[in-house]
Amino acid sequence: MLKRALAITALMLGGCCLMTAPAFARAACHGDNGGLKLSPGWCATVFADKLGHVRHMAVAPDGVLYVNTWSGVYYDNAPPPGGFLIALKDSKGTGHADIITRFGDGVAQGSAGGTGIAYYNGAIYAEENDKIVRFTLPKGAIVPESQYQVVLSGMPLTGDHPMHPFIIDAQGNIFVDSASPTNSCQAQNRMLESPGIEPCKELETRAGIWRYSADKLGQKFSPAERYATGLRNDEGFGFDAAGRLFGTEHGRDQLWQNWPKLYTAKAGAELPAEELVELTEGADFGWPECYFDGYQKKLVLAPEYGGDGGRTRGVCAGKKAPIAFFPAHWAPNDLLIDNSPRLPGAYQGGAFIAFHGSWNRAPLPQGGYNVVFQPLKDGKAAGDFIVFADGFAGRYMEPGRAAYRPTGLAGAPDGAIFVSDDVHGRIWRLTYHGARSAPIAPAPGTPSTISAADNPAPPEGVHPDAGRPDTGSLPLAPGVTRDELALGDRIFHGEAENGTCGGCHGSDARGSPVGPNLAGKKIWSDGSLAGLEKTISEGVPKPRNYPGVMPAKGGAPLTDADVTAVAAYVWALSHQNN
Repeated sequence: MLKRALAITALMLGGCCLMTAPAFARAACHGDNGGLKLSPGWCATVFADKLGHVRHMAVAPDGVLYVNTWSGVYYDNAPPPGGFLIALKDSKGTGHADIITRFGDGVAQGSAGGTGIAYYNGAIYAEENDKIVRFTLPKGAIVPESQYQVVLSGMPLTGDHPMHPFIIDAQGNIFVDSASPTNSCQAQNRMLESPGIEPCKELETRAGIWRYSADKLGQKFSPAERYATGLRNDEGFGFDAAGRLFGTEHGRDQLWQNWPKLYTAKAGAELPAEELVELTEGADFGWPECYFDGYQKKLVLAPEYGGDGGRTRGVCAGKKAPIAFFPAHWAPNDLLIDNSPRLPGAYQGGAFIAFHGSWNRAPLPQGGYNVVFQPLKDGKAAGDFIVFADGFAGRYMEPGRAAYRPTGLAGAPDGAIFVSDDVHGRIWRLTYHGARSAPIAPAPGTPSTISAADNPAPPEGVHPDAGRPDTGSLPLAPGVTRDELALGDRIFHGEAENGTCGGCHGSDARGSPVGPNLAGKKIWSDGSLAGLEKTISEGVPKPRNYPGVMPAKGGAPLTDADVTAVAAYVWALSHQNN
């Protein structure tokens, strides 16, 4: 184990072990930190901007940053021209990339880009469509001069979670995520009270971690290489100094929306917890039969498999629990465990986690859209986590209107930490300028410590109804009264008749990864009041472009008058600028 740990440390340090250690002299930050609020002693610059939908990142030993971007099917704007992979270099030491070069396939070559990327043994490895490909870097060059080689192909692409993040250890093992195509392996995905499939056939090729070799070309994805199972969507990976592999797990969605007889709206917003897990060979983390209850701090049986709202554990008592957990639906999209002495002591070996931000916390305020730090010791949580970096979302903490959404993390040889955003393609470079012996401390305006069970409110200044229009200012559809419009507003936001609309379309109705923007062009109806009533009444069992199916009436007990009220509210949102 010691030999493995030393090898991993050497891999992560690369050539940086020969560099001068960073200075920890006190210094004031210059500028506005790129709009971020950071833990004391940390400063930020905007390293690069408007790159497309930047996902994960990797840093080479010479400090060049490599990023993977994707087509952004959840966003309206198209990716920039050129390859989806980008090399970025700060050749002048200003904290900003002055050399930005795209490479690899682009849209013209049939690529949709991807998430996963890694540097290993003089080459860049990247996810592209259903493949992991390898680009050899010539000596002294920051981009390849030849076509890629295919290391692995045939990875599944269907369903809710088509991405394939991965990490490579010092021995050349690739650990790659093949996430679930559904929310909870229901007979009808995300539909009201649809039972779970037994056995869940997805587990043969999805909802787990697979292991392959970075040194072997032409490998084919198959069930035989599965390393761990029961993981709905494991986006981030990291090794600690002892060689333990960790991952961040996205908890399932829509407990309340799909099972309103078992869960309240509040419970649906605050369950299940997001997880940090230790990934070991053969481990089973319980999905789809189980989810982690942050109230009770244990795995419990899911309603699709006979669960009763969290009272029964059943088979979940024998599944592997997380080492740390976090508020529900924050969406942990990447993990950085930095084991080198280039960081201040309190941050060495702990877990930085980038939370992409929630959409499924309505009618409560959305949460996440930040980077947290979780202390670790001996492979376990060593205290509560803090909010390390905040302010990414800006004024509106909603997936449809957040200014930026943290997606990727990477540690640089000089001690800097990069944070990426996949909305507008911004990358921040964070550096430490405080006392080396200073303890961890949260970003200003956030709680001093946070327990996942606390489910903290948004940062100061962000109101639960931020961006929610006043119905008194909205236009009325023909024949609709102001009282009907107000009722539709309350139902939409879960304040009447157990309405579930905001859970998928966002409390501002500007859309989420599973539901379209209702304030814009209608894609599920002709946009008329009658057309909207028909869509709401019948539901959308097979939606176009979005994975979130819509049950009839959203799964809520709506009367015909309620349906008209909701339709009137949606109609008003799409006509408010006219």
